[in-house]
Amino acid sequence: MSEHHVIKVLLIDNHPLVLDGLKAVLETFGHIEVVGTANLAQAGLAIGRQTRPQVVLMDINMPKLSGIDAIELFRKELPEAHIVMLSMHDSREYISSSVMHGASGYILKDVSTDEIITAIETVADGGKYFSSGVFDVLMERGTQDQLDPLTPRERDILSLIVAGRSNREIAEALGITSATAETHRKNLKKKLGIATTAGLVRYALDHGIAAKTG
Repeated sequence: MSEHHVIKVLLIDNHPLVLDGLKAVLETFGHIEVVGTANLAQAGLAIGRQTRPQVVLMDINMPKLSGIDAIELFRKELPEAHIVMLSMHDSREYISSSVMHGASGYILKDVSTDEIITAIETVADGGKYFSSGVFDVLMERGTQDQLDPLTPRERDILSLIVAGRSNREIAEALGITSATAETHRKNLKKKLGIATTAGLVRYALDHGIAAKTG
């Protein structure tokens, strides 16, 4: 992403200290513009209609309408916005539900500022971002299928897909052609009976396959 490209970000959290702190930190980055803050999902949606953010950072536990339930509303009314759930909860249920409802990312509130910025940049570019702590939890809880149908190469491909890599980037990372990367992607969908890239990400979450960041 170009350093000159400004990313419009909307913040939604019902804890004023979190909201103010996050806003103050993000505003120190020249390529991030905080276009609004809200303490309720509905209020955030109203601001979003006016400001058309590219990225929405949203808490999960909020009164009246939870962040997870709000994802679909945002995706319907602001289809260009990418939703990143910002939560203190590292439960597998919250994480999987967020992905299934259409979130592009899930980060824990105790992550570093650099990781929040990386998440914003990644999803603004159309990728997916899940903080390392999220994958640690999924793997600790034994979500990896004992009868894993995937080959080591397919797991590598899936890890890169979860990281939001394009076929070209996957090809570069694994020393294969873009056409071969696309074939692997299609074969993964066929083997797992999954039609979409979002579905592949859900599968990875449920089976403890972490994004390959290197």
